[in-house]
Amino acid sequence: MSPARPSDATTTPVSDHAATPVETAAPDGTAPRPRRDRLPQPTVPMRIALAVGLAMIGVILVLTTSITPWYTLGLGAALLVVALTLREPIALPVLAMPALLLVNRVGGTLSVSDFVLFAAFWPALLFARRPLSRPMRNLLWVNAFYQATVLFTVIANPYVANAVEWLHSWLLVGGALLVGWAIGAAGRARTAVALYLAGSAVVTVAALAQFAMNLAAGNTGAVYLNEPFLMHKNFIGCVLAFAAVVVYARPRWLRMNNLLCLGLFAFFLSGILVSQSRQALIGLAVAVTVIALRPDPSRRRSKVVLLAVAAAAVVVAFLVQDQLESGDQYNSAYQRLIWFGQSLRIWEQYPVFGAGLRWWYTDRFSEQFQPPNAEFEMLSSGGLVGLIGFLLMFLVMLVILWRVDSRFGTLAFVLVLMRFVQGQFDLFWVAAQVSIPFVLAGICLGAQEHVRLRRLDEDDHDHRGFALTPRIDP
Repeated sequence: MSPARPSDATTTPVSDHAATPVETAAPDGTAPRPRRDRLPQPTVPMRIALAVGLAMIGVILVLTTSITPWYTLGLGAALLVVALTLREPIALPVLAMPALLLVNRVGGTLSVSDFVLFAAFWPALLFARRPLSRPMRNLLWVNAFYQATVLFTVIANPYVANAVEWLHSWLLVGGALLVGWAIGAAGRARTAVALYLAGSAVVTVAALAQFAMNLAAGNTGAVYLNEPFLMHKNFIGCVLAFAAVVVYARPRWLRMNNLLCLGLFAFFLSGILVSQSRQALIGLAVAVTVIALRPDPSRRRSKVVLLAVAAAAVVVAFLVQDQLESGDQYNSAYQRLIWFGQSLRIWEQYPVFGAGLRWWYTDRFSEQFQPPNAEFEMLSSGGLVGLIGFLLMFLVMLVILWRVDSRFGTLAFVLVLMRFVQGQFDLFWVAAQVSIPFVLAGICLGAQEHVRLRRLDEDDHDHRGFALTPRIDP
């Protein structure tokens, strides 16, 4: 009986079950290893449940058509989502990317972005590739540690907004990371990022158009968008800064054209400038500096951009100094100093566990504002315990992402760092401004896992793409 040779190999029968892995022998004839090129697929019971749900939505759609077109539109969208999930389990997380930009309020507190992220979380949880990579697991664990530290303030201050915000903050970080991971690990990173950049381009066009109208009326102030966007200047600046740093970094695995990326960078930068968001400019400057200085094995980056970064830093410093020296106690710089003092006075009443998350939604204090700084917000709402958990979460996350292969980790690192820097100059826990960088960071880690598994799969198969199995002689 002669040993099996690759030329004598036959193909392995494939099971009809989509989720069953196909075992293949290694080229040296050792024990078979499972194929890694399949994502978790909906099981038969799941497909039946989805099909039943599809039918029910269709019936309701017919019955409500005569009632109101808005119900019809919503149910039609739900019908499309269920159908797409039957075909592609990660379809909803991918399609949700541009919708994360919608900050219109629903019910007074949560935004459209929050509900879209919540909807995208469930297919990501059910169908994301398993197991999670070690960096991804560590990020989720450190986020769980932060959630544990702020759970004390939820218990010490029992009111509805406190508990809701505790869940909300987990969704914005942990849930967003998992959604991004599902997209990247499924090999859909390029499509998802392109959809986000397209949404950001729409916001940029709207911001430039609004600035042009303001300029025609003699107004050179910051841009605020009305319906259908309802975007504050700092939101415009921050989300466009995330888009700008993506196209500036343009990692190889996204397969983006260099000239197109440079044009988009200038385009997004123009949107940031008309928004006049200082925190967005500072965050972008820090991110660009890190990318320019960190060695990249796949490309060489010019250091000339650091001159522009230095110039921007000088301009922002002069603007802040001018506000402080103006004597106008109603400008943004003076107002922030007043809010910082009020935040400290509230913290002094609840030093250990804080006054509770979203304390400004209650009638316990005469002050009704969200502190415009991450540390002052955490100190007043989560106390010393919550602040320590918050700072440790970001510190450990940044260390984890810095140690990831720079081809994937650098972009993830600067996105998380940007959000932390932005939070030093304005509100931190603000819906999409938190979820978007963490979704994009999750995509980076998922894309790294997708590339790794593809390389392993190529090592397990011959050049024809057939699985190799040893031949058994009679």
